[in-house]
Amino acid sequence: MTFLTGKHLDRRMLLRGAGAAIAMPFLDAMRPALAASAKATKAHRLGVVYVPNGIWMKDWLPEKTGADFAFPRIMKPLEKFREDIVVVSGLSNHAAVKAKGGGHAKASGSFLSCAQPKYTAGADVRAGVTFDQIAAQQFAADTRVPSLQLGCEDSRMIGNCDTGSSCAYTNSLSWKNPETPLAVEVNPRSVFERLFGTVDPSLDPATRARRALYKKSILDMTRESTKSLVGALGAQDKRKMDEYLTSIREVETRIAKAETDPEVPLGEKPSGIPFAFVEYVKLMFDLQVVAFQSDISRVSTMMLGREGSVRTYPEIGVPDPHHPLTHHRGHPDFIEKIIKINTFHVELFAYFVERLKATQDGDGTLLDHSTILYGGALSDGNQHSNHNLPLLVAGHAGGQKGGRHVAAKPETPAANLFVDMLNRSGVGVEQFGDSTGRLDLNG
Repeated sequence: MTFLTGKHLDRRMLLRGAGAAIAMPFLDAMRPALAASAKATKAHRLGVVYVPNGIWMKDWLPEKTGADFAFPRIMKPLEKFREDIVVVSGLSNHAAVKAKGGGHAKASGSFLSCAQPKYTAGADVRAGVTFDQIAAQQFAADTRVPSLQLGCEDSRMIGNCDTGSSCAYTNSLSWKNPETPLAVEVNPRSVFERLFGTVDPSLDPATRARRALYKKSILDMTRESTKSLVGALGAQDKRKMDEYLTSIREVETRIAKAETDPEVPLGEKPSGIPFAFVEYVKLMFDLQVVAFQSDISRVSTMMLGREGSVRTYPEIGVPDPHHPLTHHRGHPDFIEKIIKINTFHVELFAYFVERLKATQDGDGTLLDHSTILYGGALSDGNQHSNHNLPLLVAGHAGGQKGGRHVAAKPETPAANLFVDMLNRSGVGVEQFGDSTGRLDLNG
């Protein structure tokens, strides 16, 4: 196998094996020999981590704006990443306010597009292209997987899920075009195969045989090409490759463990999904880290839960279903349980931020080259409010600074933030959805 183009590694090379292909992280050897000291071209990543059913805003939103703000209870797990995040307040999703349909469906169904979803429970769904897919379209020529749509709850795309509104609106975030919602993938094994398996999705005998091969490690299947490559690398690149391949091995091992976990009741989880929610979410985050690190994909969305989610959280002392709690009617016990769930979600997101910050990427880290939106399409879940949305942005792509609470003028369209995130990702747009300008997080 030829690895070199002139005197440097080809950035697009793959380590190939039987039915598998491993993309490469950015290595020093991928810089042209005569420009080894030049800065590497930065590939920006864009992500969205979505939480459902609203957030208890009194314990989410900092009292002060600017740099000198205290972290409220819900946001406390992110305090050590102060300089890596920007809290954003004052933004509204006017499309959801104007739309007809269930409060949850029209919120999530318009969240990333800022376009009114059609009120229907039939197959004639319509919303708008989402801003993550604008980025995915631009990056498609440079990545094997244009975007990842991940979720942590089984979901369906047809039927009535919210007072006459289609399940497509509550159970998905990304829309490729106004008529095409993109279903979330909930099985880590399927995500892993999409990233590292062959591109043929058919279920013919050859495909079934390929899937059987995954009982072996993908690293074993690509052992020979990996050995040939690593032997020709310098010390620093060898270290980077070791860290990268170790990450893949760990993800693969955790998926395999989930598929054979004897503690999981029969039929409780599809193959490959960890029984413990914490391990499940962390595995899905790690899959995104590996996808970003290898530059297989630069865009991802992840739903920690679908809108209207009735997941229970006994691991944090909340055995009650999530959605009914959010209709608390001022009941203090219900509110306390909501705060616990909200804080738990932020703790899980902090893990993702930490992993991005710890992963080298060219002349920085993945967090340096990413812009990641965290939050939801509802503020007050009790009222299904689409105003003053609970949002924050992590990462430093495009020179984004952290350590600030940016309070936009009340009723500013959320689309103004999405215009900023697209531009920081290298996607030059002046207008998106119902935007009225660009919300500059450094301004």
